[in-house]
Amino acid sequence: MRPGGVAPSAWVVSVTEHKRNPGMQRELRVAAPLPGLGLSSATVPDGADVEAELELEALTDGRIVVTGVVRAPWTGECRRCLEPVTDVVTAEVREVFEPHPPDGAETYRLDGEQLDLEPMVRDAVLLALPIAPLCATGCAGPDPDAHPVAVAAEDADDAPPPDPRWSALGDLKFD
Repeated sequence: MRPGGVAPSAWVVSVTEHKRNPGMQRELRVAAPLPGLGLSSATVPDGADVEAELELEALTDGRIVVTGVVRAPWTGECRRCLEPVTDVVTAEVREVFEPHPPDGAETYRLDGEQLDLEPMVRDAVLLALPIAPLCATGCAGPDPDAHPVAVAAEDADDAPPPDPRWSALGDLKFD
């Protein structure tokens, strides 16, 4: 348990040995859920494992370089036919973690002897999720036979009576 009674995250790894041995490389495989990942068009199901196959490398200046591949299942709705779509998103990562990143730096924070991979993995998955999913590249859209359009008959007896507030329009005559 971490301070405060919080269970340690699978995405937080120790880099104590890396900091002591610049140039050290280590392969790491993590598979754990990351709830709340999604866009308006595609989401990673809560409880589904996001997988990361990574290599951590220590640099001489105290930074850690993380490279590898992140995979996550996703679900969405086809933008043309609106049918459900499921697939797996794959994102390649190559990121730098450093103890004191300068403002505006495109690196992640290395907090002491702990490396929190969650922000990097979240960013990679969110950037790789499809903005407008398709079930197939040749999707032609909705099937008109499966989704018929209801057309009212002209002489339908069940038509509602006209609104009396508009009756004065019936008296108008145009030349």
